[in-house]
Amino acid sequence: MAKKAIEDKIDLYDDRGNVLASDVPLQAISPLRNPAIKKIISLTIRTGAVDLAKLEKKLATGAIGGRGMVIRGVERDFPILDKAEEIRTEMEDMLRVEEGDDTSVVLMSGGKRMLTQVPTARILSDYSVGVTAAMAALTHAVIDVCDVNMWDAPYVKAAVWGMYPEDPDVADGAVKMLVDIPMKNEGPGFALRNIPVNHLAATVRKRAMQGAALTMILEKAAQFEMGNTMGPFERGHLLDFAYEGLNANNLLYNLIKDNGKGVLADVVYDLVDRAKADGVLKEKKKMPSGYVVYTSDDMQLWNAYASAGLLAAVSVNLAAMRAGQAVPGNIMYYNVLLEHETGMPGVDGGMAQAASVSSSFFSHSIYGGGGPGVFYGNHIVTRHPKGQFIPCFCAAMCIDADTMYFSPSRTSGLYGEVLGAIPEFAEPMKAVAEGAKELM
Repeated sequence: MAKKAIEDKIDLYDDRGNVLASDVPLQAISPLRNPAIKKIISLTIRTGAVDLAKLEKKLATGAIGGRGMVIRGVERDFPILDKAEEIRTEMEDMLRVEEGDDTSVVLMSGGKRMLTQVPTARILSDYSVGVTAAMAALTHAVIDVCDVNMWDAPYVKAAVWGMYPEDPDVADGAVKMLVDIPMKNEGPGFALRNIPVNHLAATVRKRAMQGAALTMILEKAAQFEMGNTMGPFERGHLLDFAYEGLNANNLLYNLIKDNGKGVLADVVYDLVDRAKADGVLKEKKKMPSGYVVYTSDDMQLWNAYASAGLLAAVSVNLAAMRAGQAVPGNIMYYNVLLEHETGMPGVDGGMAQAASVSSSFFSHSIYGGGGPGVFYGNHIVTRHPKGQFIPCFCAAMCIDADTMYFSPSRTSGLYGEVLGAIPEFAEPMKAVAEGAKELM
């Protein structure tokens, strides 16, 4: 089937119910077109966060071989914090390809933290350079600025790079990125889905709708990279993104606000009433019992409405308990009720409901110690839904009042402190709306 022109227009609202942009062409929020989304994706694969205080402590204690690996007798006191500005300057100079490019190295928190942005020109075919180039520059800068001799230089390298290359995973390295290494991706196109929701929740400073928006930007961009948005499917993905991720026509906000004192089922009933009023649902058949089976002339728009309702239902229920662990059950219950109420398919044709079963099993049963915060779209049990599922997990961890052992503050504080200072990450809904207006 040939691709048809997408003619839909939407109004974009923020997480306070304020209009950001009106009469926006649906294509203007596409990851392929929207300049703000393009910048967010670029920053995601170019930006790193460095804990300079931790790096100095690792060298001072000999804890340079990774978690739990302390090498006695190699403790070295290097004045990294005292010379942070000199290190920053040299790093930026080494990373820069040409004057005026988008290289950036910024000190934060009184020189204890650092934000690195590798220039776009360095990313030739693999986003890994976002971390490898930053770590290489940091290693050289510390050695040069702190006047490290040739005998101690390997300790600096070990402290910055962790167990790499013996272990290709640079998790113990000094530079932290949102995305994980390519070898951990479940398949082609999964790079942007390989980010734990705790990192994203911390980045938006635990604001549920903003967290869901940032998560869905990355999830939907991944759908484009995976080939799932080709031809007639593109419109459906953009509608889901608009209504669930960007609060199109203020539907998501109103569902939460109007049902904030109710229960999850109230969101379902309200959504169905709104869908009928807007002509998205229409009566197909009335049974002798009085039960009405509905249908729709626009199944993609119905899925977008259902997706917005899903996030709203999760937000209402989890906010009532101030805890995020029930998000898989909420997703299951919402979709079951929605299907029973309408006779229509649930979110993503039932895929979200199915994934809720497996994610609940893995987080509460055989693993038991993970929790929603450590899940991501690349996980084997959450990879199947196509962008609507993981934003709910991020919203859940934003709402969670640190009831989970793996809370954003515990696992992802550095991301919130450093990456949360980037405007596009901190206010993704506003950024996308401003980007859309540039295309209008």
